[in-house]
Amino acid sequence: MNLIAELTWRGLIQDIMPGTEEQLNKEMTSAYIGFDPTADSLHIGSLVPILLLVHLQNAGHKPFALVGGATGMVGDPSGKSEERNLLSEAVLKVNQEGVKKQLMQYLDFNPALKNAAEMVNNYDWFKEITFLNFIRDIGKHITVNYMMSKDSVKKRLEGETGMSFTEFTYQLVQGYDFYWLYKNKNCKLQMGGSDQWGNIVTGTELIRRKTGGEAFAFTCPLITKADGGKFGKTETGNIWLDPTKTSPYHFYQFWLNASDTDALKWIKIFTFLSKDAIDMLIHEHNLDPAARVLQKTLAQEITSFVHGKDEFQKAVVTTQKLFANQTLPVESLSIEDLESMEGVIKIDFAKEKIAAGIDVVSFLADSTIFPSKGEARKTIQGGGVSINRKKVELIDFKIENSLLLHDKYFLVQKGKKNYYLIKVG
Repeated sequence: MNLIAELTWRGLIQDIMPGTEEQLNKEMTSAYIGFDPTADSLHIGSLVPILLLVHLQNAGHKPFALVGGATGMVGDPSGKSEERNLLSEAVLKVNQEGVKKQLMQYLDFNPALKNAAEMVNNYDWFKEITFLNFIRDIGKHITVNYMMSKDSVKKRLEGETGMSFTEFTYQLVQGYDFYWLYKNKNCKLQMGGSDQWGNIVTGTELIRRKTGGEAFAFTCPLITKADGGKFGKTETGNIWLDPTKTSPYHFYQFWLNASDTDALKWIKIFTFLSKDAIDMLIHEHNLDPAARVLQKTLAQEITSFVHGKDEFQKAVVTTQKLFANQTLPVESLSIEDLESMEGVIKIDFAKEKIAAGIDVVSFLADSTIFPSKGEARKTIQGGGVSINRKKVELIDFKIENSLLLHDKYFLVQKGKKNYYLIKVG
């Protein structure tokens, strides 16, 4: 397989260093991507670099996943308007373990494979380096002029907040990662998002100046949404890969609700379907856009990849119960239906609070569905709350025992996609 040709038609190549394609066609090549352990889980913004490593391994090359235990202590200024808070060593250690565990789900680390994936942590080589040794052995090879020419540095220096020395040195630290992997693991290629181009080429330059060797690089475009919203963000926050942070149901819903424009682009990026299969899906979608075949296929493929086929099936079942049968009375849902719906947030509520009836605004606030009565009232007035599939029209509507499903449940909908099962007891 020609890896670069494959990634190009999928829209996964933005910048590429001359000679990269020739190197990949010539021999099995070791390549790496860095993952920043700023949280104990990766989110869907990390899916593109994960998929790049999977494509790389599928094409017969050797992937390295670098968890930035050292660089996580510094903070990458690329794409940032201000300096972020630095994490403690203890927090970083927890985050590194979480990221490691996730990456092992997607790459093949079987040591029997010639191109088995490997995990590395840059803290392992940085912990022994002193500041004086670093500026003597590394700093002298890269000029300040070279470092200041990078867009990530320029933008921050021209802004109001400026840039700390810590962040300014980040590209040298990342450059050293590439140099260390080149020297110790024969790693000749670094990949990343387009905002990383400056940092990556600093690594290739450091390799050239210190060893006289040749290293390669390419980046992929940063994923955007057609409506201008930030990819991977919803009204409830990040879409995480950890099922305890974002349920498989909500994960599935994110992709299912993609716009036609986004689905057209994302079906190539986030699935492993062939070009012929995708072309056929696009043709089918254009004949009947209302059927949303692109979105359904996208949601199926990526949910199955991240969470497995069983969780995908559960997400489909929950979706059908919540949305596909809207014409059926809510009473048709059995106790098992209500209790087994994945991704629906379950909340316990004291029975005595509704014994004499409670106004809906207080009910929504006391159950923590809304953070305040004011927000609950505003959403009701905007037509954004339904209870047992009936839209709440009045803010003085009473919640009473007679409304309970099976004598102990309320099914509450907030907005278009957020469901809560209130269990009264």
